[in-house]
Amino acid sequence: MAQARLSVRKIKDLLRLHWVRGVSSCRQLGLSVGCGKTAVADCLRRAAAAGLTSWEAIAALDEEELEKRLYPSARSGGAPPKSVQRPQPDWSKVREELARRDHQVTLALLWQEYKSEHPEGYQ
Repeated sequence: MAQARLSVRKIKDLLRLHWVRGVSSCRQLGLSVGCGKTAVADCLRRAAAAGLTSWEAIAALDEEELEKRLYPSARSGGAPPKSVQRPQPDWSKVREELARRDHQVTLALLWQEYKSEHPEGYQ
C-alpha cells in the first residue's frame, strides 16, 4: 500500500535545508523533517523536474502553488490518475499450450508471443 504524500510544510522544510543549509544526504534530510530517505529523494527529484533549483524560487511560492508544481498530475480531489489499461493474456490458451504433451512450449515463449502482439502489455 502506498504511503500518504508528505505535507507541503515538510517538503518546504526539506528543500530549505537542502538549498540554504547545504544538507545533501537524503538520510539526514529525512531525519530532520521526520520522513524516509526515499520520500526525500522523490521530493528532490520532483523539484528538479519542476525547475525549482533554488530556495528563492521555493520561498516565492505559496503552499498550493508549490504542490501544483511538484505534483502536476494530481487531481484536485486527490484521486489517483486512472491506470493504463493493458490487455490481459488469454489464460485459457496459455494453460492449453502448457498442457501439451510434446513439451515444445514454455511460459517464456508464450510471453514473447504475447509481447509481440501487445507491446504495451504486462512485463
